Amino acid sequence: MPRTGRRAARERALSLLYEAEAKGEEPGHLLACLAVAPDPFVVTLVEGVAQHRDRIDALISSHSRDWTLIRMPAIDRNLMRIAVFELTCRPDTPVGVVIDEAVELAKHYSTEDSGRFVNGVLSAVARQRDQAALAEGVSGEVRPPVRSPNGPDPRPGAAADGGYGEGPG
Repeated sequence: MPRTGRRAARERALSLLYEAEAKGEEPGHLLACLAVAPDPFVVTLVEGVAQHRDRIDALISSHSRDWTLIRMPAIDRNLMRIAVFELTCRPDTPVGVVIDEAVELAKHYSTEDSGRFVNGVLSAVARQRDQAALAEGVSGEVRPPVRSPNGPDPRPGAAADGGYGEGPG
């Protein structure tokens, strides 16, 4: 997997959020204790997830049918937190890039089924966000419907809510 600046930053943010969760520490405290300050984009991601965590977790939970946050692998949970933060608070990053990079990191660091699960949840979050923007009459760029980097989900009913019932392995 080629490591671009933003991809490497997402990977570092993932490791910091994972570490903070494993240690039971606040992510901001973990950032403050680092000997060398990370890339500013890493800080933005970690602090953004920490600041908006309740809303982010609610969005993930609402689209992860039959899977509570605590049941999800910690890597998947934190990857989706980063991606949902970007999807909802960082309009400068294209939806496809956010989802594709989260899926690739899930495939690399998590379970065999995590890529599909992460893709389904994030695609549903992005669709909901875009539908809400259209309903509110937000001016500006209207993005086309979100398409999975792996193509549409062939399972019946999956396109209706974007969720996946079986979750990660």
